[in-house]
Amino acid sequence: MGTNEAAETIRIRVGQARHAQGASTPRQWIGIGLFWSAVPMILFLILPLLALIWRADLADIGIHLTQPVARRAIFLSLWTSATATLLTVLFGTPLALLMARRRFPLRRALDTVIDLPTVLPPAVAGLALLMAFGRRGMLGQSLSVAGLEIAFTSLAVILAQLFVASPYYIRAAIGGFSRSEVELEEAATLDGADNRQVFRFVTVPLARASLLGGLVMTWARALGDFGATILFAGNYPGRTQTMPLAIYIGFELDLDVALALSVVLMATAFGILLLVKWLLGRTDEGNQQG
Repeated sequence: MGTNEAAETIRIRVGQARHAQGASTPRQWIGIGLFWSAVPMILFLILPLLALIWRADLADIGIHLTQPVARRAIFLSLWTSATATLLTVLFGTPLALLMARRRFPLRRALDTVIDLPTVLPPAVAGLALLMAFGRRGMLGQSLSVAGLEIAFTSLAVILAQLFVASPYYIRAAIGGFSRSEVELEEAATLDGADNRQVFRFVTVPLARASLLGGLVMTWARALGDFGATILFAGNYPGRTQTMPLAIYIGFELDLDVALALSVVLMATAFGILLLVKWLLGRTDEGNQQG
């Protein structure tokens, strides 16, 4: 009998003896202690969400969402966040592939810059965008000469969402591309596939779960942005007032509409997080089976 088998036999016998005696193991007592120690934090995280649902009039939530201010905010949020997510995929995918597959000078610095918007205070992000693209910003005069005004327009909403949300997709895509098996791509190349075919039929399918997870997280972050948007785009109903901004105004003007929008955003965020966790769980299962 090997050492591992002997140790396992001892553990089984000890467990059987304790079970026969009706005694709890130290590990069980530790687990019970950890659970009750965690209860205050669990309650703190759950109670505000339950209070939001309790205070909102769920029976009339549909009526509140059809109010003009809510309809405009929902429509604007959906199309701007979708546009920001699409731009992230178009321009963030090449960047993620570059970071995952190439080594070059200042790569670590660029890697830090990619993550920076996720830790910057939203107000700083909005002010930075204003200083870059505003009327008096770094590129403001050149844009004005070209007849393009960005600040306090719907385009500013999209750029604010793109700035704060794109790192989530890029980071997930870097991880997905890094874990892809390069040997399969090389095999496809030897079989006659060109670079575009290899990327489409080999690289992307291998990193699909990570890409989808990053995609939905980016869309959720764009949908919920407040600080960068209000500083760079303002809060103009029908033009730059997204759902978070409508909630901010509705807190003073129409609390029922603000609560209805809050419940919608909370439910959307909850569903998105569940989807991401499911996708990541499938990736882990696939890796274990592989």
